[in-house]
Formats: sequence, C-alpha cells, structure tokens
Amino acid sequence: MDSSRIQAMIEQGLPGAQVEVSGADGVHFEATVVASQFAGKLPLARHRLVYATLGEQMGGAIHALALTTRTPEEVAARR
Repeated sequence: MDSSRIQAMIEQGLPGAQVEVSGADGVHFEATVVASQFAGKLPLARHRLVYATLGEQMGGAIHALALTTRTPEEVAARR
C-alpha cells in the first residue's frame, strides 16, 4: 500500500475532499482530510467516514492511520 493509493481511495469515497497522505514504511500512515461532509460531526464520526472509504484495507494493508479531519470552514478559521 502506498500514500497515493490511500489518497485516491479517500478522495473517491469523499467527493470534493482535499486529502494529504504521508507514510514511508508502507503500513503506517498519516492523513489530513478536509471535507464538507464532516460538518456537524464529532471526531469519531469523521474518522469512521474516512475508514469507510478504505474498507478492508484498514487493519490489513494499512496497519495504522493517524487522522486529522477538518471542514473547509474550520481550515478557513485557522488562517
């Protein structure tokens, strides 16, 4: 598994999301996902949305995924 494949899977599952994924060892990854679909959702629900885009890869080819999830409005407020 590589970062670009994970990024593509998340982008496909969350249309319009801005996704950045890193991870050099092929099993441990970090992702920042900015998506309007996160609006009104608690962090756990946001993470579940992302995990759902990865399906069976979570816990298999992807051993660990550290997530940062934000809405576009949250990103704009930090600027």
